[in-house]
Amino acid sequence: MDDVKAVGKYLRVPADKARIMARTVVGRPVEAAINALTLSPNKSSRLILKVLRSAVANASENKNFDDVDQLYVRSIFVDRGPMLKRYQPCAHGRAKPILKRLSHITVIVASLGGDE
Repeated sequence: MDDVKAVGKYLRVPADKARIMARTVVGRPVEAAINALTLSPNKSSRLILKVLRSAVANASENKNFDDVDQLYVRSIFVDRGPMLKRYQPCAHGRAKPILKRLSHITVIVASLGGDE
């Protein structure tokens, strides 16, 4: 039973918001996870879905998993990336910082069945 992973880096969503969606799909079969992420209105769900589809493609191409229906989402890691720092003018000639947060999303899928 091999694990297959895909990594999305420098994605424009805060890590804590992406972790909320990541918790909802961990442990599910890939088809159920794709359905749940497709129906969710969050921006983070679209980004996690993109990385999940990449992991499924990696499994079918590189690891020769013929039956994609036997895959499940083993784990999802959402790590903080760098912050884009911008400034907005405010009263009395001051400037307040705006932190645009980025994250790195890693999706690991594995096979449900025994022998591959």
